[in-house]
Amino acid sequence: MQISLSAASGATSSRARFGILAMLFVVTVLNYADRATVGVAGPVLSKELGISSVQMGYIFSAFSWAYVAGQLPGGWLLDRFGAKKVYAWSILLWSVFTMLQGAVHFFDAATAIVVLFALRFMVGLAESPSFPANGRMVAAWFPVAERGTASAIFNSAQYFATVLFAPIMAWIVSSLGWQDVFYFMGALGVVLSLVWLKTMHNSPLEHPGVSAAERQHIEAGGALLSAQEAKAGGARAPAGPKLAYLKQLLGNRMLLGVYIAQYCVNTLTYFFLTWFPVYLVKERGMTVLNAGIVAAVPAICGFAGGVLGGVVSDWLLRRGHSLTVARKVPIVIGMLLSTSMIACNYVELHWLVVAIMALAFFGKGLGALGWAVVSDTSPKEIAGLSGAMFNTFGNIAGITTPIVIGYIVQETHSFNGALVFVGAHAVIAVVSYLLVVGEIKRVQLKA
Repeated sequence: MQISLSAASGATSSRARFGILAMLFVVTVLNYADRATVGVAGPVLSKELGISSVQMGYIFSAFSWAYVAGQLPGGWLLDRFGAKKVYAWSILLWSVFTMLQGAVHFFDAATAIVVLFALRFMVGLAESPSFPANGRMVAAWFPVAERGTASAIFNSAQYFATVLFAPIMAWIVSSLGWQDVFYFMGALGVVLSLVWLKTMHNSPLEHPGVSAAERQHIEAGGALLSAQEAKAGGARAPAGPKLAYLKQLLGNRMLLGVYIAQYCVNTLTYFFLTWFPVYLVKERGMTVLNAGIVAAVPAICGFAGGVLGGVVSDWLLRRGHSLTVARKVPIVIGMLLSTSMIACNYVELHWLVVAIMALAFFGKGLGALGWAVVSDTSPKEIAGLSGAMFNTFGNIAGITTPIVIGYIVQETHSFNGALVFVGAHAVIAVVSYLLVVGEIKRVQLKA
């Protein structure tokens, strides 16, 4: 994989940072695949256990209740202990809790619902450090001119997760049973946690395969090495999530606008992760297997849009445009394209529905540059905590979106209102970036 976008000196004799990025991509694929297990198994699982649309909405949301609650503690753990150890434990624990979900059928229906909610809650808690860790690793390993592409690549893993695993999980549900989806995905994660420990390093300063030329290229390009600099220079890293730091993050208008927009972007994300397969089965009359295969088409487009968004952003930066322009242009265009999903309310042909959703998913991918913005703006002293705050706001959408859609579907017996609800959030994201965020720049903490 070659994504070197800066080239001040020409060659960088090693490419260790791309191996780091590849591993972030693989882990994030599994991360999102495990979030989507209940969505794929949902139509069969809900029928077998007698779960209503509203109850299903709450089960879908269980992940995000814990995921949001764990963001700030997770960010502090990352700043305190580093991404390598924290992420390894995160992968192992969320995989174990994923496996345990396959056993809920041993309980009676009422108990199974409670246990499933609790296990989804624990998966969310275990996954909470993951994306702040991704942002921290990209900030430490990539110069500014490569960061948009790097962030877009790991973020696009959420779409590749659907491309790769939705058909596999749908086949398992259809051929073996919904329980085996959880066993299979959990086992993969346990293995991956061991691979992570063997292959990952917190920074270029720790990796034995990084050449002096690559290290100079990374550092000269503005990589964020505050934690390592603290060790080398005697400065003290933050001892914990100080209230003053949180107040400064929340009191910054630019960051607040980014947080609001990320909530809206994640409303789209959680629709596709939770209710989209159910929409294809219940609203469009597809089988579970067909829905799993069809869901891969919009996901492919989302993956392409996600990578393209980062490439375009970094290209604009190299062409001399400001960081503000380079980040906002793909975000605004992408979110406007995402509103096209509302058009599905007015068409009947299955292929046209899939085509419209593919366009919407492409736009969502194109505009998903929030983590690049976080890498560009986080205070150096609290990169983990800053990413956690961003992810906290974003994943509140994982609580509200499944529940609101569950009520809409149960009350109206249709997904029409749900698509309008999701599409409207794309418009709000555009407004936030254009009218609230202002100039994108790194925040300096006040003493």
